[in-house]
Amino acid sequence: MNKFFEISWVVTEAEAPVLLREFLKSKQISKAALTDIKFHGGALFVNEKEVTVRTFLSKGDVVKVYFPPEKQSESMEAENTTLDIVYEDEHFLAVNKPPGMPTIPSLYQPKGSLAAGVLFYYQQNDIPGTFHAVNRLDKDTSGIVLVAKHRFAHSLMSKQQREKTIKREYIALVHGKLEQDNGTITSPIGRKPDSIIERMVREDGQPSITHYEKLNYLSIYHISVVRLKLETGRTHQIRVHMASIGHPLIGDDLYGGSRDIIKRQALHSETARFVHPFSDKEVLIKVDLPYDMRKLLK
Repeated sequence: MNKFFEISWVVTEAEAPVLLREFLKSKQISKAALTDIKFHGGALFVNEKEVTVRTFLSKGDVVKVYFPPEKQSESMEAENTTLDIVYEDEHFLAVNKPPGMPTIPSLYQPKGSLAAGVLFYYQQNDIPGTFHAVNRLDKDTSGIVLVAKHRFAHSLMSKQQREKTIKREYIALVHGKLEQDNGTITSPIGRKPDSIIERMVREDGQPSITHYEKLNYLSIYHISVVRLKLETGRTHQIRVHMASIGHPLIGDDLYGGSRDIIKRQALHSETARFVHPFSDKEVLIKVDLPYDMRKLLK
C-alpha cells in the first residue's frame, strides 16, 4: 500500500478569505509541487472534501495536503547499518556520521553509506520516502548530516541553505600555531586543473568565505584546535582555505597535512542551528567529537 506524507493547516482570520492556490503559495508550496500533487497521486482536501486549487477558503477551514508517495531511489540499496541518530521528528532526522562513512554510495565505495543506512531505517520504521540529504560531508569528515524525510521538507531546507540561515560550526585540528586568534579567509576556490577531486585557491574560482577562531594550541603535537563557520559551501572549502594560509588539517594529505598522528582529515561538523520550517522554533543540534580527535586532545 502506498503511503502519503500529509500536512494540514487551519485558516486564520488574517488569512481569509483566500483562494486555495494563494494560501498554499503562502505556505511555500510551489507550482511544481502542486503539479506533482495533481498528476502523481497526491490530493488537496478542505474540511475532509477533495478540492482543486480554485477553491475559496474561509476562516476556520482545515486544509490538508497529501503529497504523492515517494519511491526509494533505484540506484541505492538499503543496508543494515548502525546509525547514531541525534535528532528526529516527522520531517527530519540528523545523524552523527562517523569518519570513514560516505554520505552517499560512490563508484569507489558502493557499500556502507549513510544513505543506505537511512533507507534501511525507513524500512524498519515504516517511514515512506527516499534519501534527501540537506547537507553532505566528505567521507572522512565526521559529524552532523541533516536529512529530510520528504521532498517538501527538503525543498524548504534547500531554501534556507540558499538564504544562508542554516548555521553550522566545525571543529578542526590544524598544523602549526595560528598567529591570530580569529580571522576570515575570503579566497575564491575552484577545481584544480587535471583533477576531478582536488580544489585550490584561484582567482577565477567561486567566492568562498570561512571564519575561524583558535580555541587551543597543543605544543606536544604543534597543532591548533580551530572552530570554523562557513558563509559559503564550496567543495573542500575548510580544507583548502586552511591549507592556503599555511595551516592544513592534520591527516589531510590531499592538501599538505601529515597522517602521522591521525589517518583522516581532522574535521568534525559539531553543531547545526536552524529555524524549523514547520514549527518556526529554533533547533540546535550538537554532537561530541569522535574518538580519534578526542584522544589527541587528551
